[in-house]
Amino acid sequence: MLALTLLVPGTTPANITQSLSGTPVPADKGRLLFVEADRRNSGYRDMQVSLQMVLVSPRGGRTERSLRIQQVETQDDGDKVLVVFDLPASIRGTALLSYAHLQAVDDQWLFLPALKRIKKIASRNKTGSFVGSEFAFEDLSPQEVEKYDYEYVGEGEANGEAAYIVDRMPLDRFSGYNRQRVWLDQVHLRVLRIDYFDRLDNNSKQLSVGGYKLYADVFWKPSFMKMVNLRTHKSTELYWQEYVFQTGLSEDRDFSVNSLRRVR
Repeated sequence: MLALTLLVPGTTPANITQSLSGTPVPADKGRLLFVEADRRNSGYRDMQVSLQMVLVSPRGGRTERSLRIQQVETQDDGDKVLVVFDLPASIRGTALLSYAHLQAVDDQWLFLPALKRIKKIASRNKTGSFVGSEFAFEDLSPQEVEKYDYEYVGEGEANGEAAYIVDRMPLDRFSGYNRQRVWLDQVHLRVLRIDYFDRLDNNSKQLSVGGYKLYADVFWKPSFMKMVNLRTHKSTELYWQEYVFQTGLSEDRDFSVNSLRRVR
């Protein structure tokens, strides 16, 4: 979720943490929390993970899909992420490639194997549903720190854990969200919950995140996510498994637009 190593000028990991507990509350405490969370979750170079996606209807009907995600950190810009579906056969090979940028609008391309076509996702269309799930295209792009303004809200509880609560406001004028209210646990700064507010500031979706495990003695990664559409009462569950780090993925070879045709 969080990518490159970023530090506020004149700070170190130690005094960032100290400033978070000081009084009065720093005006930029919300941003400081995300900068520190980003620092803790960076440095793996590349990652692969397998997932099960379950689409749940309002009546409880369940449709399952299998997919995999590859991600690579870049030196001077945002991360690159490739999402590929393996099952069911009807959507096998469908792939989404995302280039996150620190300053510019993110780039995304969708490959539809049935049409043998690579489609560039227009900025105005990133609010649309990703392959029928409750995740929008913009939810699948790395959430770089620079893409938001931040406002510290206070403290609360999520999933039974003490949490810092921060509102982050997308800087992309085409975002489908006015703001996102994020709960970060107070010990490891892991995302526990996100409430999504639409452009009219109505709470439209809620993401719950849990089952965190520690990998390589450094990286906390979730094993479960659930996105609930508060309007339609549909939901999408993601079960993450088999995280592997530093596998030798190549930014140029494995994350080029042309490589989308070879993802099977």
